[in-house]
Amino acid sequence: MLTFDKDFGELAKASSLPSTCGIVLLRVPPPAPGRIGKVIADLVLGRDDWAGHFSVIEPGRVRMRPLAK
Repeated sequence: MLTFDKDFGELAKASSLPSTCGIVLLRVPPPAPGRIGKVIADLVLGRDDWAGHFSVIEPGRVRMRPLAK
């Protein structure tokens, strides 16, 4: 799941998501509408370990925490 919603992390943590799920919070300035798809695809395809984590993509870094309680 990709989101710009900062509150989504708390919702995800409160639910019991399977380890195959992953949440990615985008905390980057939204690109221009004509470029947003490519920019997000490049960010997401740059890794393959999203499953089982709540991840935050910020300018210059990615933070990851396990979704398991």
